Order: sequence, then structure tokens, then C-alpha cells
Amino acid sequence: MSATDVIQTFGKKKTALAIAQCRKGQGTIKVNGVPIELVKPAILQYKLFEPILLIGKDKFAGLDIRVRTRGGGSIAQIYAIRQAISKAIVAYYQKYVDEESKNEIKNILLRYDRSLLVADSRRREAKKYGGPGARARKQKSYR
Repeated sequence: MSATDVIQTFGKKKTALAIAQCRKGQGTIKVNGVPIELVKPAILQYKLFEPILLIGKDKFAGLDIRVRTRGGGSIAQIYAIRQAISKAIVAYYQKYVDEESKNEIKNILLRYDRSLLVADSRRREAKKYGGPGARARKQKSYR
């Protein structure tokens, strides 16, 4: 395997998009150039660490993961990042390690939370005329 071997995956949540690049390295994970431990909001950092805690730090020890995010709000970006990291580790193990360990990782992630590997297809419903939102209508008064 050469030093240029890179796996690129993406994660989505609503309009947020996270693109993860996974390559052989020292085990650093950075999000928009910042270490994963410093990502805000701090209350949702546990969500970012879920794939790492589930799979184990030993599987991430020889990998560098760089994630770029755009679009959406901060919470949607957190969910997109965790999905991108999970998909990156599965794709890396499939391509450069072996199929058996890839299946083991994939099953662990799917058993915990399916949204770690499969995107949530729900989107905001468009506003229609005749009311303030997608479904709400103006109230009628018969007086």
C-alpha cells in the first residue's frame, strides 16, 4: 500500500454534508482542521466519539481521518460527521485490510445505531400557500 492510498466517504443529515478522508497514519482525527476533542457543541462530543468507542481505539490507531463539513446546523453537522467517520473506517477495512474484520465492524455499528452507516432520508417539508407553514392553515372564524 502506498502513502497516497486514501478512502473518501461522506455523511449526510438534513442539509449538512461531511466528507471524510481516511489514510494510514498516526491515529489523528480532525474535523475542519481541529482535533475531534475540541469540536463544539461540547454536549454532543459523545456522539462524535460513538464510532470510536464502539469499534475500539486500536482499530483507529494506524489511521488518520480528516473531515470537512458544510451546510446545515451544528447538530446536523455532528450527525453527518459521525456517519462519515463510520463509513470511512468500514470502507478502509474493506479495501485495505480484510473482509472478515470489515463485516465485524459493520455489524457492531449497525447493531448500535443504523444511522451510523445509513443516511436519514427525511427532509424539511416545503411551505405551501394559505398558511404559515407546511401543514398549518389560517384559522377560520364564523362570527
